[in-house]
Amino acid sequence: MIDPKRPGRYSRIYDQLKDLIQGESPHLTAAMATTCAVLHHKMPHHFWTGFYLVADENELHVGPYQGPVACQILEGGGVCLHAARTKEPVIVPDVEQFAGHIACDPRSRSEIAIPVLRGSAVVAVLDVDSGQLDQFDEDDVAPLQRILGLLQPYL
Repeated sequence: MIDPKRPGRYSRIYDQLKDLIQGESPHLTAAMATTCAVLHHKMPHHFWTGFYLVADENELHVGPYQGPVACQILEGGGVCLHAARTKEPVIVPDVEQFAGHIACDPRSRSEIAIPVLRGSAVVAVLDVDSGQLDQFDEDDVAPLQRILGLLQPYL
């Protein structure tokens, strides 16, 4: 874990989101927006926190997010499309070293992308960027997947 305080933050965020989403969110978009807002404002290393929605195998469209203006459409490659295609989390310590990285904001330095699944189909990708290098590791994957599990009733 990069930050020893992170496991506790994730646990508190999960509890807060559970109370805010379960039985409260009227639909998936509201649940995603709430997830983004809480993660973005509770995790100090988050520069951009949001969802990209799968349009087809080569294109994602921006969904709810927090942070600076985002690319509205991601086409052909990039971290998020790689996560969508492989159905696996992608951790990028330095975005400049990721072949095909799509730079929506040049201040982004590291990134994590976690696919959101409906059964075996990817419907969205949670994308989190940091303005600092090497801000995500394998210890971030399970807590973020647990948080994304709160979206399952809406998928």
